[in-house]
Amino acid sequence: MSIFDDFSKFLEDRLDEFLRNNPHLELQALEEQLQEQEQDTLRLIAEAQIQEKRLQEEILSVAQDIQTWHARVSKAKAAGRLDLANAAQEREAALLRKGNQLWGQMEGAKKRIIPAKELLRQIQQRIKEVKAKAVELKKNQEQTQATSNWDTSGWNQGVNYRAYANAVDPLEQQFERLEVDEELKQMKRNPT
Repeated sequence: MSIFDDFSKFLEDRLDEFLRNNPHLELQALEEQLQEQEQDTLRLIAEAQIQEKRLQEEILSVAQDIQTWHARVSKAKAAGRLDLANAAQEREAALLRKGNQLWGQMEGAKKRIIPAKELLRQIQQRIKEVKAKAVELKKNQEQTQATSNWDTSGWNQGVNYRAYANAVDPLEQQFERLEVDEELKQMKRNPT
């Protein structure tokens, strides 16, 4: 593996760890993925329905052409023009074959719509489950925070945490640099 592969794996591992430590973000990412799948499935259904409608229109057009050529076969036979009657019958047969092909394509489009709608239903159900899980997680976090705030109410007094929130913590930066340096050294030692 190259250094880029190692670094990529390192970043993926850190992302996975971060998401495990922040389950609400993991649920949010899952919900976004499901919504993208829902949009893709809706697009697939719409495309199949458009194709089905277009094929229906083509079938109707071919059916009208078949009627026209069938009438011409009869007209040519009545006029005693067997050469025209035979040519008209060939055209009618070709149109019938085309109509059968279009019918098969239309049935295929209909068959693609059914599983796509079932997939859409499953995705929408999964989105509901993920949202419910997110609400449950948020409620649990709020309860945990309320409990921990009550338990530690005396510890926070006298410290101005806003100063740390608004300013960059130099100690934090030093530890971040140390951790990154250690990870890079570890990657250089084990270039698997």
